[in-house]
Amino acid sequence: MRPSVTGFDVYDIRFPTSEQLDGSDAMNPDPDYSAAYVVLRTDGPARPEGHGFVFTIGRGNDVTAAAIEALRPYVVGRPAPRSAADLAALHHDLTHDSQLRWLGPEKGVTHMAAGAVVNAAWDLAAKTAGLPVWEFLAAMTPEELVSLVDFRYLTDVLTRQEALDLLRAAEPGRAERARLLRAEGYPAYTTSPGWLGYDDAKLVRLAKEAVADGFAQIKLKVGADLDDDVRRLRLARAAVGPGIRIAVDANQRWDVPDALRWMAALAPYAPHWIEEPTSPDDILGHAAVRAGQPVKVATGEHVANRVVFKQLLQAGAVDFVQIDAARVSGVNENLAILLLAAKYGVPVCPHAGGVGLCELVQHLAMFDYVAVSGTREDRVIEYVDHLHEHFTDPAVIEGGRYRAPRAPGFSARMRPESIAAYRYPDGPAWLARRPAQEVIS
Repeated sequence: MRPSVTGFDVYDIRFPTSEQLDGSDAMNPDPDYSAAYVVLRTDGPARPEGHGFVFTIGRGNDVTAAAIEALRPYVVGRPAPRSAADLAALHHDLTHDSQLRWLGPEKGVTHMAAGAVVNAAWDLAAKTAGLPVWEFLAAMTPEELVSLVDFRYLTDVLTRQEALDLLRAAEPGRAERARLLRAEGYPAYTTSPGWLGYDDAKLVRLAKEAVADGFAQIKLKVGADLDDDVRRLRLARAAVGPGIRIAVDANQRWDVPDALRWMAALAPYAPHWIEEPTSPDDILGHAAVRAGQPVKVATGEHVANRVVFKQLLQAGAVDFVQIDAARVSGVNENLAILLLAAKYGVPVCPHAGGVGLCELVQHLAMFDYVAVSGTREDRVIEYVDHLHEHFTDPAVIEGGRYRAPRAPGFSARMRPESIAAYRYPDGPAWLARRPAQEVIS
């Protein structure tokens, strides 16, 4: 008999990254990288599991865990997903419940929770197929891939037939691109030198180390103080030289006039892009920033759904699309966004700053190269060197490139000992940080 989903476990996992200011930026000065984490358990002889999560930065992780828990009735008792049809049906059911959808619609905590469960289902299906998710996706026919996408609200710019045409055009050469990917990997850039809480000496040291490690691009957080940003970017440019790209990221800190003023001051140091210069919902604001200063614009990690990405592309507001594996409703919606970006010819450079995001998003970028865009030109995946040791199949960087994952699944499985240690609020890592009187009470 076909296995069914029999278990649905949800965990609130948090890491105290704020203590070292890892992840700090102008809008988020003290993040604790966290994951509302779900495990789908199955019956049957092999008992494979599906692992997925929502990334947060601390407070509110319990809210996302509760939202994932609310989806239990749609999953437990369901046949374990194996095919595109199964995964399309699950995505539809999780995102089209009329009462839960009201809380978005198709954005916010409920939508992210659906994405965690959808991604766990992809992890499970790919493990059952014995393939990493990028290969599992790339082995699907154009017709199967199109069946995964919810085209509602997209057909004014991307019809089902246009998507089919894009995917069919990319079919020749799939096998060769997959071979090249396994041999050469996928270009990466690193944000690890650029957290805003780091002092100048640490910034310079880590920037030089990144270049020595083979990275051709680094990223700096900006947006809190203009004079500090000019100084830090000047130091970084001197550290890495003129041939290394330096992107900058304001994390939504500015109004449009501030963004224009700030970027005019930073432009002499040749930033490669300005990321999230203003509100992620402000399509016209991004268009104004792109038109009003010389630096290219990137955004996407906080974009709520495929519809906002559609509008950013329609408005000519973005030079780089930054998908996030855990912000929208999982693989299915990210496939829609990849197709939109391919339609407009805009490079996809995924966001991966956060626990487990490098592990997930590498699969999406690699699939895009093999089966959608067919190119790695002007494309890089973000990399941060934090918390990979907590995963059983961590992302691997060699010479500034992601090595293509070989293990079946979505690289999402967290080590059981890490779940036990960092479970909030009663894991040993958190009990040790609570005041003694609070622990006693």
